[in-house]
Amino acid sequence: MKKCSIFLAATLLLCITLPVFAAEKVKPVRMGTGLMTFDTVPGWGLDEEGRSVLGPTHGGVVIDKAGNIYTSARIGVVVFSPDGKVVRRFLGKEYSNIHDMEIRDEADGEFIYGARNAAAEGIKFNAETGDIVLKLPFPKESGLNLKKFAPTAITVAPNGDIILSDGYASNHIFKFDKNGKYKMHFGTKGNDLKQFNTAHGMTLDTRYDPPRLLICDRNHQPKGRLLHYDLDGNYIDEVITGLGMPTSVSVQGDYVSVPDLHGRVVILDKSNTIMAVLGHNVDPKTRVNFNVPQDKWIEGVFNGTHGSYWDKDGNLYVQDWNVSGRLMKLVRVK
Repeated sequence: MKKCSIFLAATLLLCITLPVFAAEKVKPVRMGTGLMTFDTVPGWGLDEEGRSVLGPTHGGVVIDKAGNIYTSARIGVVVFSPDGKVVRRFLGKEYSNIHDMEIRDEADGEFIYGARNAAAEGIKFNAETGDIVLKLPFPKESGLNLKKFAPTAITVAPNGDIILSDGYASNHIFKFDKNGKYKMHFGTKGNDLKQFNTAHGMTLDTRYDPPRLLICDRNHQPKGRLLHYDLDGNYIDEVITGLGMPTSVSVQGDYVSVPDLHGRVVILDKSNTIMAVLGHNVDPKTRVNFNVPQDKWIEGVFNGTHGSYWDKDGNLYVQDWNVSGRLMKLVRVK
C-alpha cells in the first residue's frame, strides 16, 4: 500500500478537522417510489466523531464480491465495509483523482479499472493489494494529434477489451485490448446526434444481449442524454434525453442508476423509463455546487451526484462531487 504524500496528507488533515456532523441526531429520509424506494443511512462512512474521512470527492463507486465499497477521492481510493467502516486505503499520487471506476472479477483476482483525467491515463490495479498492473496513456498509435488527454470514464467488454472515454478533452472514445494495445477509436466532439458534448460517464449495459455501451453525453444541448453504441463504436440509438447533467451510469439487472450533477439520481428500467428520482435538490444555490461543506449537508438532499453503484441487495451507494467528501448509503425498502 502506498503512503500518501505530504500534500495529500495535509488535504486529509484538513478534511478531518471539519465541523462534526451529528449523525446520531439525524433521522433517515425516505426517497423514491414503488420498487425504487430507499431510506438514507445518516452518518454512514463517517468516523467516530461524525467527520468525513475522504476529503474532496470527484470520482466513482464500485463494490467487490465481498461487499466492500470502494470510492475514489482526491487523496486516493478508500474502501469501506457495508456498515461504513474503513477497511483499507490506496493513497498517493498513483491512486489520486480517479474520476471513474469499474470493477471486474478475473481469473487471477478482482481488478479495478480507473479513468484519471488529471493524470491523463487509464489504470488497472488489484482490488485487494493495490498493485497496478496496467497503465493506459494516450495511444500515439491512433495517429491523432491531441493537445490534451483527459479520460473521464472506463469500462471493460466481456472479452477483456478496455474502453476509455476522453470526456474532458477530444471526446474520442478509445478501445484497447486486455493488454493495453490500441485497437481503434470513435466519436467526436459536438452537439449533433452522433457526437459527444462531454462523454462523461460510461458502462457496459448488460440489460441487452449482446451487451452494449451506455454513454453519458453530459453537456448535450438542450439537456444531457444517454446513448447506446455497440462495442465496435457503431451508433445504436439515443436512449433518453432531458436528464440535466448525467455524470455516470451503473447497471444492476434491469435497472440503471444515473447520477445527475444537478443533485439527484434518476432510476431507469429496461425500457429506459424513469422509475424514480432520488434526493432531488430544489435549491439552485446548492446544486451543481462543489463547495457545500459538511456542516451544510442536508440528509436526503444531494448537491452534485457524480458516482453510484448497487450492492447485491439492491442498495445504492452515491458519491457527491463535494469539497468535504460525501458518500451516502441508500437502503432499498423491500
